[in-house]
Amino acid sequence: MNSRKKGLDSLGGLVYSTDTGRMCPGCSEPVSGCRCGEAAPPQGDGIARVRRETKGRGGKTVTTISGLILPEAELKALAKQMKARCGCGGSLKDGVIEIQGDQVELLCQWLGEKGVKAKRSGG
Repeated sequence: MNSRKKGLDSLGGLVYSTDTGRMCPGCSEPVSGCRCGEAAPPQGDGIARVRRETKGRGGKTVTTISGLILPEAELKALAKQMKARCGCGGSLKDGVIEIQGDQVELLCQWLGEKGVKAKRSGG
């Protein structure tokens, strides 16, 4: 393969087309139909998976809740309620709520009371 052609492929492909005009480098769509600013659809199946994790956390135990299909603002509010209920810290990272400590049983019960289908995940 020609090294010049290979270099063009590594740059991201089509930059301008007479058919559609300028192309967005992010989504490879015409600038008029660019969808880079659109929010990604929420990930998950609506079932809260509550899991206890210690890997990669310096031996500290963290309870993670994933699989909830909620907008970012509602996830933040839910994480705040969970932290208050457990009396500990936590955070929201990439749509996964992290609560400090082993809070699996408490959170499964609390989510059930809130009307959210929750499953204990992992060992």
